[in-house]
Amino acid sequence: MAKPLAEPSAKPLALTLGEPAGIGPDITIAAWLRRRELNLPAFYLLGDEAVVARRARALGTEVRIASVRASEAGAAFADALPVVATGEIATAAPGKPDESSAPAALASIRQAVADVRAGRAGAVVTNPIAKSVLYRGGFRHPGHTEFLAELAAQDGRVPQPVMMLWSPRLAVVPVTIHVSLRDALAELTSELIVSTVRIVAAELKSRFGIVRPRIAVSGLNPHAGEDGSIGHEEQTVITPAIKVLRNDGIEAKGPLPADTMFHDAARTTYDCAVCMYHDQALIPIKTIAFDDAVNVTLGLPFIRTSPDHGTAFDIAGTGKANPASLIAALQLASRMAGAVVPPI
Repeated sequence: MAKPLAEPSAKPLALTLGEPAGIGPDITIAAWLRRRELNLPAFYLLGDEAVVARRARALGTEVRIASVRASEAGAAFADALPVVATGEIATAAPGKPDESSAPAALASIRQAVADVRAGRAGAVVTNPIAKSVLYRGGFRHPGHTEFLAELAAQDGRVPQPVMMLWSPRLAVVPVTIHVSLRDALAELTSELIVSTVRIVAAELKSRFGIVRPRIAVSGLNPHAGEDGSIGHEEQTVITPAIKVLRNDGIEAKGPLPADTMFHDAARTTYDCAVCMYHDQALIPIKTIAFDDAVNVTLGLPFIRTSPDHGTAFDIAGTGKANPASLIAALQLASRMAGAVVPPI
């Protein structure tokens, strides 16, 4: 997988609070403290300044916090962690989400999207959310990806979001995302595969600087169906989609047996693996690049990246949280935002 070729974005990145009781505040503080060492792009946190102050005390860390407007974040970043208020307070203690958690997390996401669409930020970077907490607060989306797509709607049209997990060693995309395996099989169609791969190919060109993306498409069944003896979806759903994609001029190959797609030699033959369901894609990358993989949402009119891990309630406020994935998400978002992006 080639690294992005663009120069970093000059605009600060809008970083969401995530679940206030999770490790989002911990890794945000840890990333900011390493800003000079790693030459991190400027970012600002959208949320309640008091949450950051309380978490810094819990971690025994001295952090200067600056309450700013988004337009002031870039100038403040070198000397203080910029925090832009959303109007929602967050009272949850580390590891203990409460009734303030969902409103605080959702307000932060909404404001981050508003800022990037208004040109105040170069990209959206999201800290982890706890979907179970959001559901108790009335959240009706399967996850971050689908919520962001709704926020990206234009003229009533909601774009198709595509979830990519990216690392320097592997990039993967699941065609079906946050649904049960039974529902994933029902949702899988040639049309969905085609639209997903078209978005992947276009954004690998525009955002990642890959002139001719090579897409490996997995089968659904063991051994890619063994010529129909272990399932017919490869013949009736996946192969027809690949033919359409090749007719489009997209370098797509498959369907390939998923169990032989991810060893070292195989990974050198493609830029992104498109898989049929969530775990088929995410198990390999989380095995290969657990600490530095980045969640990237393709298909939106703005850039969004995120750490590839959850809220880790059990270690929130303990100092044990690893900021590597957030750091990678910030760096990748800044490089992607520096690209000249043609319309998809």
